[in-house]
Amino acid sequence: MSEPVLTEDQRDALQEVANLAMGQAATRLARLLDAFIELSVPRVRVVAVSDAADTLREMTGIDEPVTAVRQGFRSDIKGEALVLCRSGSIAQLCALVNDPYPRSAYEATNEEELTFDVANALTGACVSCILDQLGRTPVFSPPGMLGASLSLDEVFQPGVLAWEVALLIEVNFALEDHSFRAHFVMLMAEDSIRLMNLALDALLSSL
Repeated sequence: MSEPVLTEDQRDALQEVANLAMGQAATRLARLLDAFIELSVPRVRVVAVSDAADTLREMTGIDEPVTAVRQGFRSDIKGEALVLCRSGSIAQLCALVNDPYPRSAYEATNEEELTFDVANALTGACVSCILDQLGRTPVFSPPGMLGASLSLDEVFQPGVLAWEVALLIEVNFALEDHSFRAHFVMLMAEDSIRLMNLALDALLSSL
């Protein structure tokens, strides 16, 4: 694969930028769930989109079905944000919030709404903070549910992302007892990688 790449300094800078953003997202998620949130170190890779499912499977260890929410963003740097939750753990998450209709016809709707709430908290904080540190203000498309009980191959099926190469940032957020874990994945379009390089160089030169 002939791919745009990040230098070691650019990669380190992007990880630091992402780390600050993820901290803000963890704070927002902790307030939403009233629970302590643990977060991983952000991981940055340039990947072929056709290999994205295998790459994430190797990075996250996810083999079971996931529920996935997708939201596009754009400035001059554009891309997609995905929040992936293991489908079997969402019911555990619902137990943390006050559901006035337990085990009722409302339960599935509440699980979907809560998944959207988690995704909105993570995407809004992560994407906005990363791009803000790079001097950009993103415009978001409406979030959409890709589906529940999907494999990673279905999440990244051909044609969903019309790019050959993407800059990928992954971080996962877990409840303190690890009963629930959400994976935030930020994919930046192929033609945005060069712009990201320039933005990171500008950030480094300002330090």
